[in-house]
Amino acid sequence: MGRFPRGISGATDRVGEARIAVSETAAPLTIIDIARLSGVSKSTVSRVLSGAGNVSQEARDKVMAAVQESGFRRNDLARSLRSGRTGMIGLLIPDIANPFWADVARGAQDAADAEDISLLIFNSDWDPERERRHLQALTQSRVDAAIVNPVRDGLDDFLRFQIPLVLIGSSAERFPQLPSVGSDISQGVSIGLDRIVAAGLGMPALLVGDAERTARERFVAAVRAVGEAEGWPLDEMRLEDGQYTVEGGRAAMERLLKAGPPRVVFAANDLMALGALQAIRAAGLRCPEEVALLGFDGIPAAEVSTPALTTVGKPSREIGRQAFKLLNRKVTGQAEAPRLSLPCTLIERETLPRIDHPRAVGTG
Repeated sequence: MGRFPRGISGATDRVGEARIAVSETAAPLTIIDIARLSGVSKSTVSRVLSGAGNVSQEARDKVMAAVQESGFRRNDLARSLRSGRTGMIGLLIPDIANPFWADVARGAQDAADAEDISLLIFNSDWDPERERRHLQALTQSRVDAAIVNPVRDGLDDFLRFQIPLVLIGSSAERFPQLPSVGSDISQGVSIGLDRIVAAGLGMPALLVGDAERTARERFVAAVRAVGEAEGWPLDEMRLEDGQYTVEGGRAAMERLLKAGPPRVVFAANDLMALGALQAIRAAGLRCPEEVALLGFDGIPAAEVSTPALTTVGKPSREIGRQAFKLLNRKVTGQAEAPRLSLPCTLIERETLPRIDHPRAVGTG
């Protein structure tokens, strides 16, 4: 029996009739293996797989037959990252328990799977020191690149790890030097407030997160921009800080209710909104008849609350997918978009009053 290419346990010289079995422990096939199977040069295989036109139809047919019979899968990102690396990328997110971030991770995972890339997921818990340790662990694990929702403030803290990075989330806007993907917070706030105004509810009270978070600053600034255009008395706007959790939202809503129930509340994320809904019901108030409520994120749990939460949906899974694609372009040296901002959508449910003749709800 003759010698076969690395990783192939059996083959015939006639590719069209070949039946190739690849063992479970075999090394991945390369274009060198395909060249041997098809009887053409490595450069010809490369031209066929890249779609180049200067290849004869006979050679193209031989290469494609070898590809089909061997189960070879082309992997652009793995090939571009290979150079002695691992074929793995890292994803560092702030709160894996929040369904929004879990969905971002799912989007990145789906995109990575399509390219046969492994994804290592780390959770920072919004802790700068934990973020630093995880970044160091990613570097020591020899991941080829990373997607990060930044907690730390210093750009040098990221650049010193010397791996390609794409940032995600509102916090990424602090670092315009690095490519990033996120939702359009201003546009999302605008369509949410348009819906509140269309229902005749007036200026909302706000439930927002920690004052040190960039996301909080962006959310409040966007609300104030719309409020100025509406002529709201912004110095009278009620605002409660809390944690971006169900418990944080419930506690913040309880503080609002002690000073008198607001007619409408706009929460900066859905977990806070669900906690606020618990507090509203515990106080014996009806939603939306007495206290209306709007969330922000679009997590699945918002659909099954009672009443179901009306919310502004962020494109969480698409953020993960686009971040991976942008990372691919960065690693392969293609042009980078400095900031990809994806639009939000209004998800109508039951915690805002129905409007029979709504004014047009804007899209940004």
